[in-house]
Amino acid sequence: MKSIEIKGTVRKNVGKKATKELRKQDIVPCIVYGAPKNDKGETIVTHFQVAAKDLRKLIYTPHIYAIDLNIDGEVKNAILQEVQFHPLTDKILHVDFLHIDEQKPIKMNVPVVLEGLAVGVQAGGKLNQQMRKLTVKALYTAIPEHIKIDVTNLKLGKSIKVGDLNFEGLELINPKQSVVCSVKATRTSVETTETAAAETEEAAAPADDKA
Repeated sequence: MKSIEIKGTVRKNVGKKATKELRKQDIVPCIVYGAPKNDKGETIVTHFQVAAKDLRKLIYTPHIYAIDLNIDGEVKNAILQEVQFHPLTDKILHVDFLHIDEQKPIKMNVPVVLEGLAVGVQAGGKLNQQMRKLTVKALYTAIPEHIKIDVTNLKLGKSIKVGDLNFEGLELINPKQSVVCSVKATRTSVETTETAAAETEEAAAPADDKA
């Protein structure tokens, strides 16, 4: 998995008024939670802030990253957990990060990459990718940058479901019946199938019928 450094500073004021002022300055309020716990066994949540421009390279990308989260010089190993956007402007409003414990599995959405030319596409069908990401549960070190799925043997009218997939070291969290990709019939594929069927029928007809 690729890594990226994000620098931030601890927030001294976390109220609504302070948050509003930050956003006016194009600064995004953030939190990181996860592995560290206090003396009571409670998860420690750190409130901090990051310049919006420094988050764009992390958020507006199809890639996933391991994040070196540098908060006032203290570096935490983290992943992006959740992003809140303004409903009208898509401006980043808030970001949650998860501090990684390398000994415990985490859940993460991993991009799907389809490889190969499906036989169904060669027959005139159209390949549709219904799921662009799969949710996996695994140790941080076992999570790949993307999940490759070979569609070479995918026939016309057939699909690949989550339950059909298996990757070493990864547990797929999505419902097993969810369709990842499929090859749908098109007018061309239907015409090709009908022509092939007619030719097969003609070839199998008795000689008298051909006269």
